[in-house]
Amino acid sequence: MIEVDDIRARFRQAAKFLDERGRRLFAANEALAIGYGGVTAAAAATGLARSTIRRAIAELQGGANPIGSRVRRPGGGRKRAVALQPGLPAALEALVEDAIRGDPETPLRWVSRSQRQIARALLGRGFRASQKLVGRLLRELGYSCQANRKTREGTSHPDRDAQFAHINTVVQAAIAAGEPAISVDTKKKELVGDFRNPGRELRPKHRPEPVRVHDFELPELGKVAPYGVYDLAANAGWVSVGVDADTAAFAVESIRRWWHRLGQARYPGAKRLVITADCGGSNGARVRLWKRELQRFADETGLAVTVAHLPPGTSKWNRIEHRLFAYISQNWRGKPLVSHQVIVQLIGATTTQTGLTVRCEIDANRYPKGIKVTAAEMAVLAIERDPFHGEWNYTISPNQQPP
Repeated sequence: MIEVDDIRARFRQAAKFLDERGRRLFAANEALAIGYGGVTAAAAATGLARSTIRRAIAELQGGANPIGSRVRRPGGGRKRAVALQPGLPAALEALVEDAIRGDPETPLRWVSRSQRQIARALLGRGFRASQKLVGRLLRELGYSCQANRKTREGTSHPDRDAQFAHINTVVQAAIAAGEPAISVDTKKKELVGDFRNPGRELRPKHRPEPVRVHDFELPELGKVAPYGVYDLAANAGWVSVGVDADTAAFAVESIRRWWHRLGQARYPGAKRLVITADCGGSNGARVRLWKRELQRFADETGLAVTVAHLPPGTSKWNRIEHRLFAYISQNWRGKPLVSHQVIVQLIGATTTQTGLTVRCEIDANRYPKGIKVTAAEMAVLAIERDPFHGEWNYTISPNQQPP
């Protein structure tokens, strides 16, 4: 790319002093200086056709006498397509603009807007343009191929920012008091088996690891649902790899395992546990089973559990997403998740330069779906709702002292 830019700069300085033959010989000389790939680089820098540059190279290497050679006079040669078809640029821009706006009458509305399709649509309107010419005109008009970009979050709640401020206040107060504060969520479910995993890893050249062509679930292996618990103060993660449904009972069991394996020893004098979670999913703000299971957890441990849910539509802002799950995805990129043991090893080996550590284990329990929590069960929960959005912020206290 640097060579192309250098050639382009030199060509622009010299082109105004050169005739048509001089320009092609200049490009040929630059191509010869580069060697392999020089013709392509010179063509990209000067705008001359590669066939023209190759003919000029033959002239240089053949030692042709420049005196008396024919030189195209200014303005000679074939006229540009836009000169022969003056309405071509306008027709092209109108065609693409109509497709972008969603005009159902445009021939590009329901097909891929490739250069080949655009050239075909122009032909239907009486203009002849090659695929290459269409590409050049589109660049001149300021168009380029671009992928979709995820920027729309949907309708945001009017108290979104205030809820984030509330979450930050609750978390900072817990950390300052030496109490545990965790972020929880379920990572995307993964197929177990020799399936393609996005990303690349180093392997011997021309020896990629073979995987299945189709991503059909293997009945004997199924899927896994990794539920994560991220300790905000300790920069440490816990992941329970569930082999059954991702229910609220599974979510709270993952928190329970984190507490018994790691949290209890890390916070021996804790009286309260702060949990930040998404507003939906197995740990959603409206899920009754989530609250009932948290009540059982509070009764077992003697901890008052304070929950602060992220506002709707902001799940990607959950800290566990970019402080734990993102690094797990990086660590296992390009590696087929062929077994439960491989998944546990890959998650447990995830680290960062900032000191992240992760513990992981399989949760082989069964968590049936469709469990109904009655209004009578909800009535006995020791739940205290915060004055500010009590549906998002609440504390569940133990009903009894733990044994």
